[in-house]
Amino acid sequence: MIKFTVYFSLAAVILFVGVLLGMQQANKGLKQMKGYADPSFQEVIRLSEDDKGEIEASIMGNTIKSEDLEDKKKKLEEMKTFNIFSEFGKQLADGVRYGMKQLLHIAGQLFHDEQ
Repeated sequence: MIKFTVYFSLAAVILFVGVLLGMQQANKGLKQMKGYADPSFQEVIRLSEDDKGEIEASIMGNTIKSEDLEDKKKKLEEMKTFNIFSEFGKQLADGVRYGMKQLLHIAGQLFHDEQ
């Protein structure tokens, strides 16, 4: 199961990067067809380095910095959001675990009594 999850995640990341690169190539092709540079066309992905040496990424015109990602991670940890599906899954797993434990306990008693 873990092997499948790793392969699936890797394939999803590769396909996502492929889509972004394809969008960048399409953007370049549109610029070449037009024949002149139009400032209204934005690059899909742009990487640049600022004065401090930190790398900034711009995806679809939205600038992303490593500081922004760290702040968002802290906010998410503080919020501890409640996900109803996650809670339902945990309760279902606990119920199945308890049921299997009881079933195995009963089966163990039956086989123990027969010997």
